[in-house]
Amino acid sequence: MSGKVKKIGKNKNNLDFWAFVGPSLFAFLVVIFIPLIVGIYYSFTDWNGISTDINFVGLENYIKAFSDEGFRNSFFFTAKFTVASVITINAIGFALALLVTRESKISNLLRTIFFMPNLIGGLILGFIWQFIFVNVFNSIGQALGQEWMMGWLSNSTTGFWGMVIIMAWQMSGYVMVIYVAGLQNVPPELNEAAKIDGANIWQRIRLITFPMIRPAFTISLFLTLSNSFKLFDQNLALTNGGPGNATQMLALNVYQTAFSYNKMNLAQAKAVIFFVLVAIITLVQVYLTKKDEVEA
Repeated sequence: MSGKVKKIGKNKNNLDFWAFVGPSLFAFLVVIFIPLIVGIYYSFTDWNGISTDINFVGLENYIKAFSDEGFRNSFFFTAKFTVASVITINAIGFALALLVTRESKISNLLRTIFFMPNLIGGLILGFIWQFIFVNVFNSIGQALGQEWMMGWLSNSTTGFWGMVIIMAWQMSGYVMVIYVAGLQNVPPELNEAAKIDGANIWQRIRLITFPMIRPAFTISLFLTLSNSFKLFDQNLALTNGGPGNATQMLALNVYQTAFSYNKMNLAQAKAVIFFVLVAIITLVQVYLTKKDEVEA
């Protein structure tokens, strides 16, 4: 009798498990995994997105992708943008986390204010900052006679920093929440003991806070690295890759190859290369930062 009850209980647990996991697993297979496999197949063909007469062409699309100067330039720009964004976002996010974890009556209000930009969609965010950089900056520049503030998005250098600013403004609050969770797990008695021993605030942050919140750094670096590398909406809305594709990122290059030049097969090969690059970079980052956690 007890064996029958255990079997019924086990079957019920399995049913509950699949009822909970099943919809998410189905969505993952239909929306991500199956399109990924089909896309990899199309990257080895001459598929144009319309014709049903599809021929296998081997590595021809990949050779063309690596030979595309625009694609290579987009990669270098994306890598440069990612480095600047990751450093800026994590520095600001950590500073905000230190600010809102101090004893203050408005700390919860500040957390809400700092997190709110993350709730704005990428396209809308891009158009908002486009208005700021074009209209507001131009007006201020003309009023103060500061030429560097005018034509902000028509210059590759200021356009680059404009994208870094918009990314930092959007994601710093999100990263702040992760660091806040890590800071709240730091035993206060460690800081008190270090303070009694004469350690100043920077010594306490470097020797106690940083080692204790390394898991938060791992998560934050992964999120900012992957999101910066695959940025699309903000790039499209803010600069659309201009001027002269000087601020075109990899995701936008793939999009324009497919829908502006109608080279679906080449775009699919670029997308596969893009996927592999992001996977390798993020996996290496997670491995290195997790290794530091273990050593700590």
